[in-house]
Amino acid sequence: MTSTFPDISISTDRLVLRPFEEADVPPLTAMMNDELIAAWTAIPQPYTEDAAHTWTTESAHAERTAGRGIDFAVTEFLTQRLVGVVQLRNTDWRIRSSELSYVVASWARGEGYASEATLAVAHWLFQDQKFERIELRTAAGNTASQQVAQKVGCISEGVLRNAFIARSRTEDGGWTDIRTDLIVWSLLPEDLEGVPGRLADANGFSYPEWN
Repeated sequence: MTSTFPDISISTDRLVLRPFEEADVPPLTAMMNDELIAAWTAIPQPYTEDAAHTWTTESAHAERTAGRGIDFAVTEFLTQRLVGVVQLRNTDWRIRSSELSYVVASWARGEGYASEATLAVAHWLFQDQKFERIELRTAAGNTASQQVAQKVGCISEGVLRNAFIARSRTEDGGWTDIRTDLIVWSLLPEDLEGVPGRLADANGFSYPEWN
């Protein structure tokens, strides 16, 4: 049984989801230092170019080859500009299940890229890789991410109480931790039926435990 994802690219009408390259380091660094991404993810702040270089050249490759998941750089088809990231993590090859997370760059919000990229990965995972379940986890206060989960057809399964730490700006410009709940969502192959007609321009961030 295959226990690693192939090193591939996925295309949509507007996007190309591909493996990370060293040239992605500067835009990735800028993306991850965004206020909203800092607030709703566990990404270290400030996010340095050294961290981006390690991730693009080492960590992302190691995640795939170890069978834990796969990282996609989400780029615009026409401009090749980096506009986001989609990750699969905590992959269970026996159950054929994986946890999906996403972020969208500040310069690309409002275009529906989060929904489009998530659907592209979901179709590939279900059809080509024969998976049976995708799980998403969103912070309770992250309504933008919850809208994306709903638009792609996810079903809310429940709440993990006190299971995540979000961040909020302090008066002196620093960050303070805020403990919050996580909403658990699932997507099964049959949930994708008729989804394209329900898509809207919603962007957000699901819960990724970035390395």
